[in-house]
Amino acid sequence: MKRLLTLTIIVVALIHSCKRENIKKIEPEVMQKRKVVVYQVFTRLFGNTNTTNKPWGTLRENGVGKFDDFDDKALQEIKDLGITHMWYTGVPHHAVINDYSSIGVSHDDPDVVKGRAGSPYAVKDYYNVNPDLALNPINRLEEFKALIDRTHQHGMKVIIDIVPNHVARNYEGLTNPKGVKDFGADDNTNVEYSRDNNFYYIPNSEFEVPEWQDGYLPLGGAKNNLVDSKFKEAPAKWTGNGSRSVRPHTNDWYETVKINYGVRPDGSYDFETLPSQYAQEDFKSHFEFWKNKDLPDSWYKFRDITLYWLDFGVDGFRFDMAEMVPVEFWSFLNSSIKMKNQDAFILAEVYNPKLYRDYIYKGKMDYLYDKVELYDSIKHIMKGYGWTDHIPVVQNGLKDIEHHMLHFLENHDEQRIASPDFVGKAEIAMPAMVVSATISSSPTMIYFGQEVGEDGSENAGFGSPTRTSIFDYVGVPAHQRWVNNKKYDGGQLTDSEKELRDFYKRLLNFTINSSALMEAYQEVHFYNKENTEGYNHRVLSFVRWSEDEKLIVVSNFDEIESFDFELKLPKDIVAKWNLKNQQYKIKDELYGNFETVEVDNGIGKIQVSLKPLQSYIFRVIE
Repeated sequence: MKRLLTLTIIVVALIHSCKRENIKKIEPEVMQKRKVVVYQVFTRLFGNTNTTNKPWGTLRENGVGKFDDFDDKALQEIKDLGITHMWYTGVPHHAVINDYSSIGVSHDDPDVVKGRAGSPYAVKDYYNVNPDLALNPINRLEEFKALIDRTHQHGMKVIIDIVPNHVARNYEGLTNPKGVKDFGADDNTNVEYSRDNNFYYIPNSEFEVPEWQDGYLPLGGAKNNLVDSKFKEAPAKWTGNGSRSVRPHTNDWYETVKINYGVRPDGSYDFETLPSQYAQEDFKSHFEFWKNKDLPDSWYKFRDITLYWLDFGVDGFRFDMAEMVPVEFWSFLNSSIKMKNQDAFILAEVYNPKLYRDYIYKGKMDYLYDKVELYDSIKHIMKGYGWTDHIPVVQNGLKDIEHHMLHFLENHDEQRIASPDFVGKAEIAMPAMVVSATISSSPTMIYFGQEVGEDGSENAGFGSPTRTSIFDYVGVPAHQRWVNNKKYDGGQLTDSEKELRDFYKRLLNFTINSSALMEAYQEVHFYNKENTEGYNHRVLSFVRWSEDEKLIVVSNFDEIESFDFELKLPKDIVAKWNLKNQQYKIKDELYGNFETVEVDNGIGKIQVSLKPLQSYIFRVIE
């Protein structure tokens, strides 16, 4: 049965391969010479040393991190971890429950804000930053600019969020550049839809606050003068997730309103569509296509926002829920960005695999989340009920776009690895992390605290355990032990947490210096399942190579079982590598151990002993 299942999977892989044969492979317009590693950090949580963690606690009670917490020591430690790009999450000014009226910021209504600290994806002012993050809120832009400059001085790029699908219900631009009008300022509110309206409306109506369920109360029931189940919005607007009800459901994105890109309520487009041949064109051709077109007003508003931040010093963007916005808009926006800065880093959240190629080739995205394919597959394996056999099949199905699929095991939307609802132990992710970081040329992303085993167990208020809350003022305990009262030296970490961070540091630094990881890949997993005694579906193996580097990666996903076997390199790999019938020394690039590969009759053989959760990245020394 095992043999039959293996053959079935190989056939499926071949079918996927045949389906892709007729698709022209387009090389990335700006191919990185080495791997990119993104460190997603929730900016307000990074430097917070307060350990109170009172549910629904205020900023004063639970504390908040600042831009200034990313000092030279902190940034150098992050850089030394093997990081190339910093994604500062939650920087644009979003709705928060705090009094900043002294600097002209209006109060936000808890009836349409999630948590006390607010969702970073309910942006209130795109031309400014969250005042919570500044030592002096009136100088918040200057403090963020200083952080950008420090990050650059430490050799890392800066990414921030842009959320084109929706904005906060109480959007209010206080520091708009000259000539920039707020979203909705010129809208005709008497109609549901008009091409140049920024919002969709429900004429002759008033917005109603959701009917709360399951015991939920804004601010956890704490008193606040604005908590009255009322929010003035007339006429009511469509909600961010597309709800057309004047009273959205409590599970809707009720804190936001949806942006109109010229998509009529029936789903048809009120703009020129992009000809199919533009999937084969570069960003310059896309820019020329849109240059003299008359386009919906929202297109220009978001173009101007991104160009503003590029001028400010930001190096790229992570686009939230990109598939909810037409691909033509992305062609327009991203080609405009690339004309400004060809090296700008563009990452998007797209979860429908059927749309991947459109958003890459037509939408000119650099990178998309590899969530539905690789992440979900690896998660099943980590949890014990998936087989490693599926990973090569996934990679084969994405081989024409593999460089564009960003890999991760954690981010702010996903469960912490160490949470009981995921696998309950951070070390279980070690083989998965090796595979995720080395199997393709795509960027790798880790989420702050992942490298020390943060478990997301805090009952923060609006945010629920298993995910570190993005809605509340909260401390992040394992991460705080690394912060060590802002010494950023890991002084309070346990021995196991130190060992885990050391593993991440070894792995990530190897990946950003490897030429092989940017070039050829071939799985040897199925060959070894067929020909190697003691090798099974809890193990995965593949090879990577370039002109000057040859790598053999083998990982044991099992938490209990050890495996001893003679790993084999098939004849086609030996031939491609020009290996002779002799012995070669190989070095494990993670921990420096030396082994031997013996080539006999054109087949390479390596005696491998894998402890539970152990991986090797062997480099052939010629």
